[in-house]
Amino acid sequence: MSAALCVTLILMPQQTNAARAFFVFGDSLVDSGNNNYLVTTARADSPPYGIDYPTGRPTGRFSNGLNLPDIISEQIGSEPTLPILSPELTGEKLLIGANFASAGIGILNDTGVQFLNILRIGRQFELFQEYQERVSEIIGSDKTQQLVNGALVLMTLGGNDFVNNYFFPISSRRRQSSLGEFSQLLISEYKKILTRLYELGARRVMVTGTGPLGCVPAELASSGSVNGECAPEAQQAAAIFNPLLVQMLQGLNREIGSDVFIGANAFNTNADFINNPQRFGFVTSKVACCGQGAYNGQGVCTQLSSLCPDRNAYAFWDPFHPTEKATRLIVQQIMTGSVEYMNPMNLSTIMALDSRI
Repeated sequence: MSAALCVTLILMPQQTNAARAFFVFGDSLVDSGNNNYLVTTARADSPPYGIDYPTGRPTGRFSNGLNLPDIISEQIGSEPTLPILSPELTGEKLLIGANFASAGIGILNDTGVQFLNILRIGRQFELFQEYQERVSEIIGSDKTQQLVNGALVLMTLGGNDFVNNYFFPISSRRRQSSLGEFSQLLISEYKKILTRLYELGARRVMVTGTGPLGCVPAELASSGSVNGECAPEAQQAAAIFNPLLVQMLQGLNREIGSDVFIGANAFNTNADFINNPQRFGFVTSKVACCGQGAYNGQGVCTQLSSLCPDRNAYAFWDPFHPTEKATRLIVQQIMTGSVEYMNPMNLSTIMALDSRI
C-alpha cells in the first residue's frame, strides 16, 4: 500500500454487538467537544460549526454536522459517545463508552503546544483509567473489564505531528531531522501508545494514520498551489508515514497473536473523492466550504468567513476537516471496503465474527 490510514478495532468477546461500548482517542478529526471545556485556541464551539448538526448549533465537532465517531456509532447501532469532560456523562451513559479526543494533539507531546491546554494522549489515557474506576462503581470491576475488553476503539493520530509540528514555520523538529527520520520517530512513539492502550484493556481498535496531507485546502493555500495541485512535501510525509504504520500494526498483531489492530487505508479513501470529486457528487475537493483566502484555506472557520450555501457540494468543510458527506464516504469504506481500504477485514466482517464468539 502506498499510504494507509490504519484503523484498529477492539471488541469484547463476551458481549453482544448491541452491548458493545465505543471509545474514541485522538485529535480534531474525532473530538466531539472535549476542547469546549479547556482553555485552548483549538476549538469549534462557535458558528458556523454545527450548522448541519441535528440541533443546528456548534458542539465542538470540527464539522458542519456529524463527525467520524458519530457516523461509526450510527452504523453499529449505538448512541453517540459523549466527551469525557461533559458533565452529562454519568450513570448508564457511561456504559455506552466515551470520547477522550482533543483537537490539536499529536503522537508527540510537543505537537500542538501553540494551542495551549489540550488533552495530550497521556492525559487521555489517564482519563480512561479514571473512567474505568467510575464504571466499576456502577457494575463492578469484572464487568467493567469485560466492557472494556469488548469495546470498539478508535484511535486517530499523526496528522498534527506533521501539519502543526514538523511543517510548522518555527519547527525545531524540522531542523533536527529529515522527514524520514521524523516519521520513524513517530512510528516508534505510536507503538508505545498503542501498546499502552492494549495494556489498558483495548482488544479491537481502529488506529488511523493520515489522509493525503498535501491535498487539504490549508496546504494548498500555504504551499502556493496554482492549479490545485497537492503540496508535494506534505504528500511525501503521508507516503512515508502510512506504510510504516501498517508494518508496525502488523508487527504488534504478531506479537499479541491476534488481529487487535485492523488497518484502514484512509489515504486511498480520501484520495478517491479528492481526485474525482464529481463522481461522488462534489463540486470541488480543493476549496473549503468555510474559510478565507486561497482555497478558503487560510486561517480558521468563523462567522466572518466565506461560507458555501450547500455543504454537500464540498469535500472539505474547513481548511483541514472533511464535510459530513465526505466523512460518510470514509465510514462506508471502513464498514464494507475491500482489502484495498481495510486490511485484513472491514468493520462489518469484524462485527459479524465477534458476534459469534
